[in-house]
Amino acid sequence: MSETADKTTDPRAPRVEYELPVAYRSVAGFVTDWAVNLSQGGLYINTDKPLPVDTWVKLLVTLPGAHFPVELKGRVTRTNAPGTPSSQSPGMAVAFVDVDDDKRSRIGEFVERLRQQLPPDATRK
Repeated sequence: MSETADKTTDPRAPRVEYELPVAYRSVAGFVTDWAVNLSQGGLYINTDKPLPVDTWVKLLVTLPGAHFPVELKGRVTRTNAPGTPSSQSPGMAVAFVDVDDDKRSRIGEFVERLRQQLPPDATRK
């Protein structure tokens, strides 16, 4: 990929449990699933067919209130295959890569607004 591929946003950023529709490119074309955990640095996608770790993906994330989906690049950083003993549902964690300031700001503002509106047990630091 690009030489700036290692410029991911901070994966330790505050996150929120919230379902968002997300589309991403896989071998079979674009797949639509649900992101269930979002931060300024990435998201977790529920899927029974997670992509391998280190796979680069193009994401289309639909933020509530936005007129168009946000297009982002990401890299799969962790997977949880179906049937794996875990407290987390099957899926994959994707870290955002090369996010411009406008998109980073929009995602960060959305996450912070949700963190303030949701009960404390729905958010994680």
